[in-house]
Amino acid sequence: MKPHFLPFVFLVVLNSFCQEWQPIDGKIMSRWAKEVTPDNVWQEYPRPQFERSTWKNLNGMWDYVILKPNQPKPKSYEGKILVPFSFESALSGVGRSITPEDKMWYRKKFIIPSEWRGKRILLNFEAVDHDTNVWINDIFVGSHKGGFDRFSFDITTFLNVRGDQTIEVSVKDGTNLSPQLRGKQHFKPSGIVYTPVSGIWQTVWLEGVSDEAYLGEVKITTDIEKGTVKITPFGHEALRSSYKVKASIYKNKSKIAEGSVSANKLIELKIREPKLWSPDNPNIYDLKLTLTNPKGKIIDQVDSYFGMRKISLGNHKGVKYLFLNNKPLFHYGTLDQGWWPDGLLTPPSDAAMRYDIEITKAMGFNMIRKHVKIEPDRWYYHCDQLGILVWQDMPSGGKMVEKINGPTTNKRGDKKYYTNLQHVGRTDGDLNKNITESIQFETELRKMINIHYNSPSIVVWVPFNEGWGQYDTCRISDLVKALDSSRLVIPTSGWSLRNCGDIYDIHTYDVDLKKPSYHQDRATVIGEYGGIGLPIKKNLWNPNTINWGYQTYNSQKELIESYEYKFNQILKMKEMYGLSGAVYTQTTDVEGEVNGLLTYDREVIKIPTEILKNLHSPLYKESN
Repeated sequence: MKPHFLPFVFLVVLNSFCQEWQPIDGKIMSRWAKEVTPDNVWQEYPRPQFERSTWKNLNGMWDYVILKPNQPKPKSYEGKILVPFSFESALSGVGRSITPEDKMWYRKKFIIPSEWRGKRILLNFEAVDHDTNVWINDIFVGSHKGGFDRFSFDITTFLNVRGDQTIEVSVKDGTNLSPQLRGKQHFKPSGIVYTPVSGIWQTVWLEGVSDEAYLGEVKITTDIEKGTVKITPFGHEALRSSYKVKASIYKNKSKIAEGSVSANKLIELKIREPKLWSPDNPNIYDLKLTLTNPKGKIIDQVDSYFGMRKISLGNHKGVKYLFLNNKPLFHYGTLDQGWWPDGLLTPPSDAAMRYDIEITKAMGFNMIRKHVKIEPDRWYYHCDQLGILVWQDMPSGGKMVEKINGPTTNKRGDKKYYTNLQHVGRTDGDLNKNITESIQFETELRKMINIHYNSPSIVVWVPFNEGWGQYDTCRISDLVKALDSSRLVIPTSGWSLRNCGDIYDIHTYDVDLKKPSYHQDRATVIGEYGGIGLPIKKNLWNPNTINWGYQTYNSQKELIESYEYKFNQILKMKEMYGLSGAVYTQTTDVEGEVNGLLTYDREVIKIPTEILKNLHSPLYKESN
C-alpha cells in the first residue's frame, strides 16, 4: 500500500522556521540527512497495517524549552526543534544532552480543517521517551509511560470551536539512571552503550474519525494448513453489536474473499490456493475493513495487509530445527541496532530505513535480529514487503547496580560504564524484580506483541538479552507464548539460559567459535557471533577515541579472511551438528563500535555484497 497524503495543509508553518533550523555540526551524517527539511520530514502514514485516509502529520518545527521538574508549565519557549528527532540528535537542530534533572517541553499550534467538522479528533504519538504528559489548549489531556510504544488521546472535547489549537507536551527521561526500559541508551556512552534519545522520536499525527463509532485495532491470524485467515476487528468502547464490520481480501487488486460480522467478532475467511509468504516470495494480501452503523451507512474504513506463513519447530536430520511453512530453513541474519549518526534511534527518512533492510538482503542474509529496540511500524512494513525474517528483541532495562565488576577499563580502553546495568551473570539465578518494575516491563512487553502481532516478517520474540534485567525467565517465556502462540520464543539470548522456550541461544565472539550444546526439544542457534572490526578513518563517529571490534583489523583483505573463517565454522555446525540459525554482529558500525558490515553513515560497504551473497548461499540448500 502507498501512503496517503492530504492535498491541503492544516498547520500554520512560518517560513522563518525553515530558516532557523539547521542540523548540528560535528558528527558524520548519512546521505539521507542532506534531504531532510522541516517541510518533508517523515511524511509517510505511520501505521501501514491500519491505514486511514483522513489524517494529518504533525511532524516539523515545534517550540521547545527545558526546565527543572519542579518548575510550572512554561509561559514562553526558548527555541525550535525538528520533530520527530530527539533532543540529543543532530537532525533535531538542538543537539543537547538531557539529564534526569531536566523536563522537556514542546509546543505546537495547529488548525483543525473545516472538512473535519463533526468528527472526533485523535492525537497519536508513535513513540516518546519516556514519561509524557499532554495538554490541549492549556487543558490536561492525559499521560503515558514508556519509550517504544504508540499511544493516543481523544482530544475532541479539549478543542476550541474555531481558530488555532495549541498542543503542549512535557517529557522526563531517566535513561539508565532509572529502571525504565531503554535498550542501549546511556548517559555516559562508551563501548556497547550509546548516546541517549529523549523526548519525541517518532511521528506525531492527527486522525479525524466518525463521532458515532470507529475502528481501533485488528488482529489477523493465518492458518496455512486450513488455508484460512481469522480477522478480529476491534472498535472503541461505543461499538455495539448492531454495527457491522466487513472484511474484504484482495490479491493483485482483485477481490478474492469477503465476510461480514457484528463488531468485535471474529471473521474467518477461506483463501483458495494460498500463496505463502517467505523471504524468497514475500506474498502479501491486502485487507480492507469497513464499519457500518445500524442504518447501513459507512462510518469508518481502514486498509491493512497480511501474509500467509507458519513458523514452527520440526525434526530435521535427527534434531529440532527451525521450519518455515513446514520446511526446514536456516535463519541467517545480522544483529541490527537501528542507530543512525544523524538521528540516533530515529532514521533520517523512510528511504534510509528501507535501505538498511535492502542491503542486508542483498548481502544474502534472510533474517534480521532487531536488537533491544522496537522500530517504527514502517520498518516492519518494509520487512514484510521485501521478505526478511525478524527476530524481535524486547528493549532491555532494569535498575542500576553500584558495583563495577573488574577494572575500570578493559583491554580496548573502554570505561566499563555498561557494567552498571543490572544483569544476571552466566551462572546466576534470576533477578528479584520489584512489583513496579515487573508490571512496567510486562505492560510494555504486551504492547510490543499486540502492536506487531500482524506482521508476517516477525517470527521470533526475544524477551531478554544476555541476562540484562532478566527475571522470572520461564514465566515470561510462557507469557509471551500465551500472548502469541503463532511465533517462537528465545527466552534469553546469550547466557543465563533456562530450560524453557523454543530455542536455545548462545553468543560466542571467539576466533574459534564455541559449539553450543543441543537439546532434544529445542532448536539451537548462535544468537551473536563475529563482531569483526575494521575502522574506516573518514567514516568514524569519533576519530579521536579508541574504536573497537571484538577482533579488529586494518585492511579489507584481513576482514574478509576473518569473516570467511568464522562463517565456515557456522556452515560446519549447520551441516554436522544441526545448528539452525546464526546472527552476525553487526549490520553497521555504531558510534565507537566498528564491527559493522557498513560504516555508521552507510557510505562504505566493507565486504562487497556479491562476495557475501555467494558465500552465504550454501546455508539455504535444505529449503530448495
